[in-house]
Amino acid sequence: MKSSNFSDSRNIDRFRLLPRKTISIFPEDLVKVEHIFPQSHLPLVLKPNLDGLDLAEWASDNRDFIRAKLLQYGGILFRNFSIDGSTQFEKLIKSISGDLLEEPTEQNIHNEEASPKQNIFFHNEYSDKSSWPLKIFFFCIEPAQQGGEIPLADCRRVIDHINSRIKEQFLQKKWMLVRNFGGNFSQTWQRVFKTTDKSVVEKYCLSNNIEFEWKDNNRLRTRTVLPIIAQHPETDELIWFNQVAFFHISTLEPLLREALLAFPEEDLPNNTYYGDGSPIETSVIDEISQAYRQETVIFPGNKGDILMLDNMLVAHGRTPFVGHQEVLVGMSEPFSYSQVALE
Repeated sequence: MKSSNFSDSRNIDRFRLLPRKTISIFPEDLVKVEHIFPQSHLPLVLKPNLDGLDLAEWASDNRDFIRAKLLQYGGILFRNFSIDGSTQFEKLIKSISGDLLEEPTEQNIHNEEASPKQNIFFHNEYSDKSSWPLKIFFFCIEPAQQGGEIPLADCRRVIDHINSRIKEQFLQKKWMLVRNFGGNFSQTWQRVFKTTDKSVVEKYCLSNNIEFEWKDNNRLRTRTVLPIIAQHPETDELIWFNQVAFFHISTLEPLLREALLAFPEEDLPNNTYYGDGSPIETSVIDEISQAYRQETVIFPGNKGDILMLDNMLVAHGRTPFVGHQEVLVGMSEPFSYSQVALE
């Protein structure tokens, strides 16, 4: 048998004339696509198929794939990737979603009024303001010893659980957020607005359709009326997009609620009403809260997890926790009520 001889010039020439083949690598070739719960679509889980896979680089090459999956599922959990600190986290966000609204910050996932022992109710970040981030990312640097999970709820499904009578009531009246700054467990307006100049506060309020009222003892009261339902700018789906339950006094932990109700209701740090200022029935808030609970997805976080959410499609919260919890949060793609269709 005569063996092939690649030193033969004719063979070499013939080899050189072969056309080059383009090798296509599908996104799924380098990552595994999974689900945490078979019965729930949220969140989609992406894990590396190769050790040392650069997540930011892969995300940049597969940006359209990621964004399409995010619109489909509402949330994506990147798990088992090697991400080293805020620089790589910021690089990942930029590769998917462009510049951040602000520098990512290390924080426990709770507001100033919520201790680790308290539950934080479902909300869409900044949906109580005139503009909000369309994307929000959570990077788990150190999980809590116990608890501290980020429960999720698909707002496309939450809206289906709410009685049509309740929706119609809010569609007609909208909802109002009343906030007090200074006194009775409230933060000061100087701290929240990061200024000691009242004219700066007034300018901000006027430009964001916020009614303001200066009270005695250098206190500030604001009122904001907002829509209850929004239409997603990319999917055109109607979603339950508000913080009417989150800020309502009835959703606070019982002990905190009892302490706050020792003061006049109009002086509460936060509370919500119908848009005309009339009180919202507790039974209505209970039904809205139950709608979130019916769609709740909750899972333990691992060190190194990165959770990416469409902030309009999915509401999030935080469970009480024990020990130290450190999470890096980044937000991107600012949107406003002037850019979306509203109900």
